[in-house]
Amino acid sequence: MSGPQRHHQDRGVARQTRRDRSYRRGVDSGRPCVEAVALCPGGLLTHRDPAGFRSALGDNRRSLDWAAAIGAKSLVTITGGLGEDETDLGFARNRALEGLARLVPPARAAGVRLALEPLHPMVRGNRSVISTYREANTWLDQLDADDVMGIALDTYAVWWEPDLQREIARAGERIVAFHVSDWLADTTDIRLDRGMPGDGLIDLPAIRRWAETAGYPGPIEVEIFSQRDWWTRDPDVVVQTILDRYGRAFYGGQCALTRISGPNLMRISRPTDRHPAPQ
Repeated sequence: MSGPQRHHQDRGVARQTRRDRSYRRGVDSGRPCVEAVALCPGGLLTHRDPAGFRSALGDNRRSLDWAAAIGAKSLVTITGGLGEDETDLGFARNRALEGLARLVPPARAAGVRLALEPLHPMVRGNRSVISTYREANTWLDQLDADDVMGIALDTYAVWWEPDLQREIARAGERIVAFHVSDWLADTTDIRLDRGMPGDGLIDLPAIRRWAETAGYPGPIEVEIFSQRDWWTRDPDVVVQTILDRYGRAFYGGQCALTRISGPNLMRISRPTDRHPAPQ
């Protein structure tokens, strides 16, 4: 589940620095904690100003080190959008591609994959200059660094893509993250009005089937940005709703949280009879 803290992580260096110290203390303490699947967001590499570009590269190198420190296998990376008074989309794309190429060596050194995440075309202006899985695959072809470059599959961002099934198959083992939420038919905010699985228009079982057929073996992350609805509700209700919807969408029944050791260690129990996604 995602909340406002992830959405606004890129807003301030001081805020991120405090988190760096907090996570470092947790890593050094050796205390059991929730498994870190990925860190995000990385990227934001479209600066025309050389100093801004260098600063963005530095931020990403620190994020790679941070990801390695908490055991995250990938840094989910968005390109960034057009800067203030910038209208040259071609320049922004080339700049982002250049930035990704420069991050390949530090990603190798950190042992963390960069998971390039295309976003919905409605946020090209300020978040991402690529919007399709086709574009992401083509960029990875050009970078030729599949040992440290991958793609994040965000159903909310790419569900509309006409050739999505083919491009997921093309991505294959490049898929390193799988995010699910639903597109509400009457959405009121392109970024902060995501629906729970089953509340909208996305055929989530089909996309899951395509990803697994392509070879994706990893977790499915429920990623709900919902400023006016789910973020206002009791967290226990939100978690229980996620378990219910996740189980029904992907396993044919309700999931549950099961305590496995101590007061804080839990695992998700799935229905014993796993039902395949509808054909």
